[in-house]
Amino acid sequence: MNDILDQNKEIISVGELNRSAKAILESNFSSVAVIGEISNLAQPSSGHIYFTLKDDEGSIRCAMFKNQKLRLKFTPKDGDQCILNGKVSLYAPRGDYQLIVNNMQPAGVGNLMQQFEELKQKLDAEGLFDNSRKKDIPFPPKHIGVITSESTAALQDVISTIQRRAPSSRVSLSPAMVQGDRAPESIIKALHLILAFNKTTDNPIDAVVLTRGGGSIEDLWAFNNEGLAREIFNFSVPIISGVGHEIDFTISDFVCDMRAPTPTAAAEIVTEFQFQLKDRLNEMKLGLVNGFENIIQNNKQRLDLLESNIKSPQIVLNEQKQKLKNTELRIIQTFETSILNTNQKLELLSQSIKERSPLNRINQLLEGLDISMKDMVKSFAHFLSGKKNVLNKIESNLIAYSPIAVLDRGYAIVQNTDGKAIKSSDELMVGEEITTRLSSGIIDSKIKKINHEE
Repeated sequence: MNDILDQNKEIISVGELNRSAKAILESNFSSVAVIGEISNLAQPSSGHIYFTLKDDEGSIRCAMFKNQKLRLKFTPKDGDQCILNGKVSLYAPRGDYQLIVNNMQPAGVGNLMQQFEELKQKLDAEGLFDNSRKKDIPFPPKHIGVITSESTAALQDVISTIQRRAPSSRVSLSPAMVQGDRAPESIIKALHLILAFNKTTDNPIDAVVLTRGGGSIEDLWAFNNEGLAREIFNFSVPIISGVGHEIDFTISDFVCDMRAPTPTAAAEIVTEFQFQLKDRLNEMKLGLVNGFENIIQNNKQRLDLLESNIKSPQIVLNEQKQKLKNTELRIIQTFETSILNTNQKLELLSQSIKERSPLNRINQLLEGLDISMKDMVKSFAHFLSGKKNVLNKIESNLIAYSPIAVLDRGYAIVQNTDGKAIKSSDELMVGEEITTRLSSGIIDSKIKKINHEE
């Protein structure tokens, strides 16, 4: 250094001056970090990139060579706010003061997004996002735990949604900070509080809603914490993430057992079973009613068919009377035919007698005819008497088996309000109305007492 300074006492060349200045810069600014905005970005075919880094107070030329550029995890462009690491140097042939860049990363939101992607890739590679390792959400959950800040609007949205959709559900709050540097630690503490609660109660929390409203990436950054992600992954109770708005994604969303686009949507998911239960019950009720109506209709049709096949005693009696009349008519017709035949025979015999004219033969024939007539009348009378006895017996049996005849003997028919005949006292209840049918008249009454003795 002294040798270089000593050169100020003598005349030196431009090249020597630039080389001396370069040595001073590189030795004193060998590793610096500078923040600024990229402009005039150029990428020649050599693979190097050249640009200017500027802010409100100044600018500096920058160069990043191909080997360092290949390690970049983003593509820089004009207007990007970036943090550059490198050394200050001087390009001796032109005397240009410049920054040789070894590393570059986005500043502000860009830097956060880079951290987000790096952590996301890391945890995904470890299997923390694997769907096969996610726990099933119980439907319905018996006790819902909510982790959020007591002052957030998200808490009110979740509670009002649960009360509207599943008013019988039990909800418990495990309060936590959901923004700021201390938020991840606070959320982890809220998770541990739920586990401690579950060990001391017979109604443990079996589903957790982790939630907060929307905001910028900085506002939601607590949910991109690696320690919190691992706690969620190892948590024994299923967790639903309802963080931010639909377009917001955090590491917690990927690790949780289920993601909801909003806090309200998370509350709707956890209450879906209870909300649809009423509709399911109505469907089951309608199915049962339709089933019973079909059974009743089928039984009614069967009863109508049976009723159409049952004949009343009066119809049976009338049919038997008609049969008797038909039998009597056939007997009369047979008798008349027999008499007609006999008359014809008599006429033939008479004609034969007239033709032969023997008196004795006539008398014998007349006597034989008289005997035959008497036997015929006697046989026919006996035949008629037997048929009459049979008819009388049939008529007596019909009358004896008629329900009306049974009623005439002092019996009665007891029926319930549906018209069903009662055969046993076990078919009745005290206070039930009954109808008693007598031989003459009907009595309506109500049962005061039942004796089941035989």
